[in-house]
Amino acid sequence: MACNFADLFEHAVDAMPERTALIHHDRRITYRELDIRANRLAHHLLSLGVGHDVHVGFQMHNGIETMETLIACYKLRAVPININYRYGAGELRYLYDNADLRVLLFHRSYSPAVEEALAHSPRVRHAIVVEDDLGSDHLDTAAAQYESILAESTERPVFRRSADDLFMMYTGGTTGLPKGVMWRQEDMWRVLGGGIDFYTGEPVADEFQQSRVGAVTDPSAWLVLPPLIHAAAMMPTFTALWSGNTIVYESRFDPDAVWRTVQRERPAVMVITGDAMARPLLASYDATSPDATSLVAIASGAAMLSQPVKNQLLERFPSAVVSDSIGSSETGFGGIGFATKDDDPTRGPRVQTGRGATVVDDAGRAVAPGQEGWLAKTGAVPMGYYKDTEKSARLFKTVDGVRIVVTDDRARVESDGSITLIGRGNMVINTGGEKVFVEEVESVLKAHPRVLDAVVVARPHERWGQQVAAVLSLCAGTDPDFESITAHVRSHLAGYKVPRTLWIAETVSRSPSGKPDYRWATDYAASRAPDHEVTTANSSPR
Repeated sequence: MACNFADLFEHAVDAMPERTALIHHDRRITYRELDIRANRLAHHLLSLGVGHDVHVGFQMHNGIETMETLIACYKLRAVPININYRYGAGELRYLYDNADLRVLLFHRSYSPAVEEALAHSPRVRHAIVVEDDLGSDHLDTAAAQYESILAESTERPVFRRSADDLFMMYTGGTTGLPKGVMWRQEDMWRVLGGGIDFYTGEPVADEFQQSRVGAVTDPSAWLVLPPLIHAAAMMPTFTALWSGNTIVYESRFDPDAVWRTVQRERPAVMVITGDAMARPLLASYDATSPDATSLVAIASGAAMLSQPVKNQLLERFPSAVVSDSIGSSETGFGGIGFATKDDDPTRGPRVQTGRGATVVDDAGRAVAPGQEGWLAKTGAVPMGYYKDTEKSARLFKTVDGVRIVVTDDRARVESDGSITLIGRGNMVINTGGEKVFVEEVESVLKAHPRVLDAVVVARPHERWGQQVAAVLSLCAGTDPDFESITAHVRSHLAGYKVPRTLWIAETVSRSPSGKPDYRWATDYAASRAPDHEVTTANSSPR
């Protein structure tokens, strides 16, 4: 079996050519039309020297041309590289260089930062600008125009593709520099693309099974809200396309616009990322009362849902399943959990494991039920980090003859075999010898009725080494009640876990995929006086 992204897509085109593949506002494109336009782009990229293992950057938000770019690259056995469109010129220069880009496609909205970065990136030989709908008509760029460069030929490029062809996903870089995680395409298909059934854990029979089943099944619409520069959106999109479904996109996250789209397109599935999307969606839903009865599943990936948000989703959408999935660029899919009402907000996210997820000790061996260790993954795992052999050797190992990736996430195996996530080991706060996982404190903070969002960071302390601090944003129309917030956290957690210093921000910064930006929070706290601080007399971490 080839088990290659381009082959899997072409199988779906051949089986269901006239089905609608993508919807973006008032634009609709069939599988056949999407294939033809991707072929035309592929032929142009081929004329620029793009082929096997050539790296092509895409700095684009969700839209039809973004998917055309991805599919065209995979047809040529090239490697599309996800570029965070929120990066400034300095961050872009680093990524362009680290990823060894040769060609860059970008939406016009991002042209000022792109032009500045390209002036210092001589190895990027070709740049192509794609028009967008975000009011960027006035922005100038010297890049070639996307629609004008599409080749005349609509034939599929002829390449002998392989299951070993490279899939690469750059991490978000919210706690350090972005890193490229390298996967075999078949392995990524197995863990996140439906090559293994998400619920039964059974591998599919062959590379035609998804398109074969899709051709005899009524299609459904999937509204994918996370950005395609993250696997939380890219892989659900491909999974849907390989099985004959329709993907609906928004250019940017606007809760009111999302509900208008839900009413118009009647999606069955809505893909989101944690509270960062769920909270504003709930607020908009309550204000506008849209018809969302088509939804049968609300699936969160990349960032977990807090318990108060799960409660609200289950109350507003009683006919829909609400799910949380764990995973990362380094592990792919690790497990899925289904929301239940009024669970303990102090308990870490718990999921039923899937496809090789496990918890291991420092030696990389599985721990017994009831014990803590490192979240790990066996089976289909990445090959390593791009151009970072030292870190690859630390995370990607062979233990007792089995390939394994060991993450920085702490977890515990429960008696029923499920896994409870405790927190990131690289984000742990050590206060007076006690360890505090920031996710646990964030979850409790967000359960307070006045707190909209929270990011927990460490603050240096002369006596205790570090103390817990937090940057908060508040729900609309509320004032901070610091005593109430502190009392709320203390009622759920040990005293040393209670934030001693609080800052209020209008908005808590997160990555486009919804993950907290800890570098931003640390800089924010360092740049201004706190809005609330526990008095010295009460500052013991105990």
